[in-house]
Amino acid sequence: MTPRSESVQADSRDLSKLGYKQELRRSFGGFSNFALSFSVISILTGAVTLYGYGLSMGGPRQMTLGWPLATLGTLLIVLSMAELCSAFPTSGGMIHWSAQLGGPTWAWLTAWLNIIGLVTAIAGIDYGCAQFLLPILKVTATTPHLLLVYGLLLLSQTGLNHYSVRWVSLLNDASVPVHILGVVILVGALLVFAPKQPLHFLWQASSSSGIHASYWWLFLLGLLQAQWTYTGFDASAHVAEETVDPRWRAPWAMVMSVGVSGVFGYILILSLTLAIPNVNQVLAAKDAGGNSYPAVLAILQAALGTRAVFAVLGLTILAMWFCGLAACTSLSRTIYAFARDRVMPFSDLWSRISAKHTTPAAALWLGAGMAFVAMVYSGAYSVVTSISVIGFYLSYGIPIYLGGRKKAVWAQSRGPWHLGKFSHAISLLAILWTVFVCTIMVMPPNARAGWGILVAIALLYLLHLLHGKYGSHGNTTHQDPQLGTSEKPGA
Repeated sequence: MTPRSESVQADSRDLSKLGYKQELRRSFGGFSNFALSFSVISILTGAVTLYGYGLSMGGPRQMTLGWPLATLGTLLIVLSMAELCSAFPTSGGMIHWSAQLGGPTWAWLTAWLNIIGLVTAIAGIDYGCAQFLLPILKVTATTPHLLLVYGLLLLSQTGLNHYSVRWVSLLNDASVPVHILGVVILVGALLVFAPKQPLHFLWQASSSSGIHASYWWLFLLGLLQAQWTYTGFDASAHVAEETVDPRWRAPWAMVMSVGVSGVFGYILILSLTLAIPNVNQVLAAKDAGGNSYPAVLAILQAALGTRAVFAVLGLTILAMWFCGLAACTSLSRTIYAFARDRVMPFSDLWSRISAKHTTPAAALWLGAGMAFVAMVYSGAYSVVTSISVIGFYLSYGIPIYLGGRKKAVWAQSRGPWHLGKFSHAISLLAILWTVFVCTIMVMPPNARAGWGILVAIALLYLLHLLHGKYGSHGNTTHQDPQLGTSEKPGA
């Protein structure tokens, strides 16, 4: 027996102690796990598609301060999540953590909030990809055309996820050099060939928003650009049951995905900002059909010319497609993990694993359908991205809060990756950042996102009361002497 086979068997026995049977194929290594979260974060997706939104809110100063501020806040959250992942390395991540630390209702709420975050994230990613793809196809950016291309992108990502875990893993691995080399080439071209503003331009404060408010309030609203980019890093936890040595590799993958994205994303944003010829001109740019032109493409058009624009368009579209592919993987594992505890309507269907492909096929197609409906309903890009941020960060904050409340209990059986004596302080700061981010994301012009989340939670709680309690411990009897729980599915 090879060392890898022995490790896989040991991981399967470890999973059994947590209450679950090994059903998914354990084929992800440390780099593949990292690549999944890095691909979902996708600095060439979030930083590029919402660049104009951030610039319109706070000008160059937004770009200079907003990204590092969001990076530091997100690092606090991912550090707290990483030690929970090391203690409870199961598919669905936060669902199981909340079940262990807070009980059935917390687990139910966490699961659905994470699903909402993932569904709207996929909607935002693929719709943004469709917007960038239409100019290359020389198709007018009408709503029917956008929805058609959006649906085809979603279909390709879901189909590939259904067909092969191995191909998804290989493509996610490939997305890392695509993102990093793409940023390096783009930054290099801007630094060498583009006319540049003086460094003090980075501190210029301006706003083109129609909202009548103080500059600093608009600056906070502009954090959506950076904060939406930093969503989905929990993908590493969602595929813990498919990762070799997950107690160590999955936590490190989450932390590194945020850290690496933070560094390369900031270099990209500063380079683009220094190449802005005129802020108002960039924000008012239109294409040949009179439709709004993405701010990043307007900057590149002025700085490097048409060929550079199409090169960046192609690179960005590829990165977005990788991002959507990884997000589909993450969503399907969340639905699968939730359903196998028999707490979703038609749970037997959504928790079914394809015998041929060893993938949660039904969960994949359910997630795709939900993502398509979400984009059609939301109508506005900033609204769907705001809902995504709120759903994600509430689902992150709940287990962090519960973990802090029961730190003395679960820390006795914590995994090899932990924060030691700094754990409590970092968890507290992470919760404060979560509250801050979620508050900002529901302010006008994105108040619709707040109402959407409130209505969704109310409907989900009603479904919870009607459908029954969260079983929380899956397909084998679970008994954890540290936490004092013992349940069977559906209990």
